[in-house]
Amino acid sequence: MAHILAVDDQQTIRTMIEAILTGAGHQVITANDGVEAMEQLRTHQFDMVITDINMPNMSGLSLIPKIRRLPAHQYVPILMLTTESSSYKKEKAKNSGASGWLTKPFDPTRLLTAVEKLIKK
Repeated sequence: MAHILAVDDQQTIRTMIEAILTGAGHQVITANDGVEAMEQLRTHQFDMVITDINMPNMSGLSLIPKIRRLPAHQYVPILMLTTESSSYKKEKAKNSGASGWLTKPFDPTRLLTAVEKLIKK
């Protein structure tokens, strides 16, 4: 069982991620944007972060380097779960420290596979 932070500004997406991952035995905490995510990261230890790119207050691309600067989360896998699919955004996310990329809409099985793969690394 992994402790996972899911960050997305859409409640329906957060609910879906939480349902899928808790159904697979993981513990999930959600955040509405990068600002809320940072609050959670400062008070909890996570085994993985799943984040959208386009969110109010702090985007996923701004969140990644902030996560990497937190000693407790410096090496935690970060999965981008987004509608974005441009090579430029993927490269920018990778260079910022993202560990993987999954495009919305997503298949629950693909999400679980990506999570399991990244947690085992």
